[in-house]
Amino acid sequence: MFGAIDLGSNSFRAHIGNVVDGTINVFRSTRESNRMAAGLDDNNFLTPEAIERGLASISRIKSFLDAYPLSEVRAVATNTFRVAKNASEFLIEAEKRLGHPIDVISGEEEGRLIYLGVANVLKIADEKRLVIDIGGGSTEVIVGLGHDIKRVESFPIGTVPQSLGFFKDGVIDAPSFERAILFAKSRFEDAAEYYRQAGWTTVYGSSGTIRATGEMLAANDIGDGLFTLENLLKLKDRMIEVGRLEHLRLEGIKSERVTSILGGLTILIVLMELFQIDRMFPIEAGLRVGVIWDTYLKSNQTDRRERTVDQMVSHYFVDRVRAQRVSEYALSIYSLMADSSDELRKLLYWSALLHEIGIFISPTRYHRHGAYILQYADMAGFMTREQYLMSRLVLGQMGNLNKVSDILDDADALKALFALRLAVMFHHAKVDFKPQSLSVSFDAGISLSLPGVWLSQYETIPFWLDREKEFWQRVDRKLDVRLA
Repeated sequence: MFGAIDLGSNSFRAHIGNVVDGTINVFRSTRESNRMAAGLDDNNFLTPEAIERGLASISRIKSFLDAYPLSEVRAVATNTFRVAKNASEFLIEAEKRLGHPIDVISGEEEGRLIYLGVANVLKIADEKRLVIDIGGGSTEVIVGLGHDIKRVESFPIGTVPQSLGFFKDGVIDAPSFERAILFAKSRFEDAAEYYRQAGWTTVYGSSGTIRATGEMLAANDIGDGLFTLENLLKLKDRMIEVGRLEHLRLEGIKSERVTSILGGLTILIVLMELFQIDRMFPIEAGLRVGVIWDTYLKSNQTDRRERTVDQMVSHYFVDRVRAQRVSEYALSIYSLMADSSDELRKLLYWSALLHEIGIFISPTRYHRHGAYILQYADMAGFMTREQYLMSRLVLGQMGNLNKVSDILDDADALKALFALRLAVMFHHAKVDFKPQSLSVSFDAGISLSLPGVWLSQYETIPFWLDREKEFWQRVDRKLDVRLA
């Protein structure tokens, strides 16, 4: 049984579900409406009031989760936490209350997870589809074929700023709609030609805003009730006739959802027009379903991160023989020191495979270039914290350790870093490495025992070891090298 938590810009949501015969069964859900995006001030700082609202929501979600025997829980945060300058202030306390890590995912990763959820529900292997998700702070657009994603983009436009920014004081009139629609066009017009020609046959809308808009069209005698541009324009005219947000009463829609639907409508009109969409089909699937499915796949050895790393090895022309040798060395050395989670072993292995990707930019200071790529690249399947740790390992593979001082207090990360540094050292010195040749222990310092014959057999090993002692000494750790 899995838990999936989505800290969105408009609301926090959680699903409880399991997987039966390859299909996700969501049997309990909860939603906390807190409009976090509206709590961003003019400088993109979350206000104290917004932080308190969000933390109160987290506490209630924690209580919801505690009622179930969950095998794994994954929490993701989206656009508001990508842009908020003080997001860490909220996230640190939120993780304490939740009891689970919260990962701020990129817009592209959000789009991929959304598509995973939709594809799992639809199970139409040969359907070329367009999936659209309009959130409180961003809009994700994905083209895919069956379970395969062909293109994913995240656009920095969402329901909250559209509603609050263009319909001041709740006034709904034609000029306000015109300005909001013009702004939305400026965000999508450059991508429109690609999506018009992408060859999709069916369009699905996965967000709560789109589903609520579809329900509104069907329940309020707006045109023929179908999700078409013509009916969206009629809904716009109906809203203009009412004139004020607080007076808008539509069948089947809770008053708290009206604001997001108003902002979402301005985006939907533009997308339907620019992408030439005849009809959209709202679907009860999306980010949280995708999170559950992705978590399940990882736990069953179908890990899309493997494919991402392999693609990066090819893209950056990494020497696979060298990369594989360093990876095997690093894992062998790490196994001598730690019996930690398989997850950290994977991150060490992938970091070692990618330790030379920075050479693609320049052979000089390639470890710094590689670290930058790993931290900021769009890496499908990876969480932000995973990419950050991998970037620290690659950055710290050689040279001064002060540059990775932020991970030196994490015992397992420290051991992974030491393993990678030794692996790189042995590779450069052309050591015929066997795991049984070494012993390593971590106490107050680091003790390393290796064959004495190496000092004469491998010419540069004494130089490397002396340098390594010096680097550890600079961060107040003693490296004691003993010869067997």
